Amino acid sequence: MTEFWQLGDVAVRRVGFGTKRLAGADGSNSREQAARLLRRAVELGVNHLDTAAFYPSVSPEGDSRQFEGLDWANAVVRDALAPYPDQFVVATKVGPTRHGLARPDELPALVERDLGQETLDLVYLRQTGLTSIAEHFGVLAGLQEKGMIRHLGLSNVRIPHLEEARQIAPVVAVQNRYGVGFGRVNDAVVSWCGERGIAFVPFFALAADAREAGGVSQSDTIQDIAQRYDATPAQVRLAWTLSRGDHVLAIPGTSSERHLEENLQAADLDLSPADLDLLDSFID
Repeated sequence: MTEFWQLGDVAVRRVGFGTKRLAGADGSNSREQAARLLRRAVELGVNHLDTAAFYPSVSPEGDSRQFEGLDWANAVVRDALAPYPDQFVVATKVGPTRHGLARPDELPALVERDLGQETLDLVYLRQTGLTSIAEHFGVLAGLQEKGMIRHLGLSNVRIPHLEEARQIAPVVAVQNRYGVGFGRVNDAVVSWCGERGIAFVPFFALAADAREAGGVSQSDTIQDIAQRYDATPAQVRLAWTLSRGDHVLAIPGTSSERHLEENLQAADLDLSPADLDLLDSFID
C-alpha cells in the first residue's frame, strides 16, 4: 500500500489526524489533553492535520445529524504545534457558522482565524445546499491570489460543483462522507478525483451512519474480519478506506492516545482480496 500522497506541495502520510473528536464524546476533555494528543500525533509521524474553527464538536443527545461546535481546536493546534514542522499540512475548512452557511462576503473573516500561519496550507469550502459554488469559491480563490491561502479544497460537494470550481482555481482535495457501507453514493466522486490526481479525504469513515454522534460503527461482519487479523474494527474500516485508491487519505479523529496509535497502524493492515470484496459489497 502506498504510504504517501502529494497533497499540494507536500508528500503527506495517507493516515493523518482530524481534530473533530478532540474534546471526547461528551466534550469533557480539556485543551491541555488535546494539546498533548496533537504533539503525540506529530511524534508518531503524522504530517497531515485536518481542523476547523468550529471544531471540536459534540452531538447533542447522540443526534446523528446535528452537532455543536466548541470552537477551540484551531487555537489548540496553534498553541501546541506552531511553528509547524517542515513538510507538514494543516488543512482547515470554512463555510458553516452558527447561523448557517456563511455568505461569500463573510468568508474572508473566517479564513483569517489564527492558526499561526501567514499563509494557510489548505482551506476547504464546506458547502451546504448550494446549486452553484462559484461565488463562494471565487472569494477563496481571490484570497489565494493575495497569498493568504496556498491550496484550495471542497467539502460536501457533487461532481458538478467540482467541475465548476476547477474553472475558477485548482482543487487539490475533496472531503465527502465515505466509508465501509456508508456514503457509497460518493464512489463516483472518489473515481473522479483519482482520475485527476486530486486527494479524496473522507469523513465519517469510522462513524458511518452514526455520523456526528461519533464512535466506531459496530458490525458482526467487520468484527469477524478484525478478529482474523488480530486488528480492531476501526483498523479494518480504515484499511478498506485506504484500499480505494492511492489518492484516498484518512483523517480519523479521537481523543484517546491508544486509539490514535491504533488508527495509524491501519496503514500497515493488508486485507485479502476476498475480504476487500466482502467489504466492497457490505451495507452497514
